[in-house]
Amino acid sequence: MLYTLPALDYNAFLARAEFGAEETVDHVHQQIFRSYQGNVPGKIPNDIFKLRYDVYCVECAFLPPDDEINGLEVDDFDDCSTHFAAYTMEESLTGTVRLVHPHLPRPFPFELHCKTFADFVMPPRAECGEISRLAVKRTHRRRRADSVLGIPGFNGGDAPASSVAAAKRERTSPMLLLGMYREMFRHSRTRGMRYWFAAMERSLARSLAKVGFNFEPIGPQADYYGAVTPYVVDLDVLAERIHQSNPVLGAWFSEKPFVFAGRHANHARMRPDLPHSLANVD
Repeated sequence: MLYTLPALDYNAFLARAEFGAEETVDHVHQQIFRSYQGNVPGKIPNDIFKLRYDVYCVECAFLPPDDEINGLEVDDFDDCSTHFAAYTMEESLTGTVRLVHPHLPRPFPFELHCKTFADFVMPPRAECGEISRLAVKRTHRRRRADSVLGIPGFNGGDAPASSVAAAKRERTSPMLLLGMYREMFRHSRTRGMRYWFAAMERSLARSLAKVGFNFEPIGPQADYYGAVTPYVVDLDVLAERIHQSNPVLGAWFSEKPFVFAGRHANHARMRPDLPHSLANVD
């Protein structure tokens, strides 16, 4: 079987390196994903910390607003994290998450708030990262009734699409969340990380499991910015499971961060069983 992919514009990709961050442009879902290293002073955009403040301090009241400075939510783990952000094509921030990778003797954030089961064995810390500070702009969050419409490999079921607002939600979510997870996955694979920790609500864990992201609980529920459970996932197992259960999603999740050329450019026709270097161009 032959798959048709848009031609690649490598000059456009190199030009975008001026942002000082790794970047992926998703033209299908009209999103831009960028990552920033926390140990590079002044490189993380303030709108990331502003969105975290709006969600964690104002909307959810998990943190006291008066404890933060200038409406920005920051903490001691930001400098040992890689920060991921999702933007619209108009450069409006819609979501953010970070992957914390502390060095001993600093703990992971979940270790300060959650207990683990007696039989839990800690993986090598150098191969671990913790998903933390997930925040999505209110206007881009999923409704509880939304389906998996838009996720590669799923047909979308009977999700409603009767209004412009509903269509926008379906286009941006859950692909917004999966897009940020894909950027974290790419980053982790290139940095030698094999395990992710996450302290999250059970409802989010169930939603992720529906698309193949099966996090395993490693401790009881705790009060850590709401009722959350500590989880872990082995990225080797995750990648294999997704590729077996949903090959289309697996291919999308593992593909390289291409930047596509304009509408009228030639298209590359690629056989999935051949290396990319053997692709034929129409």
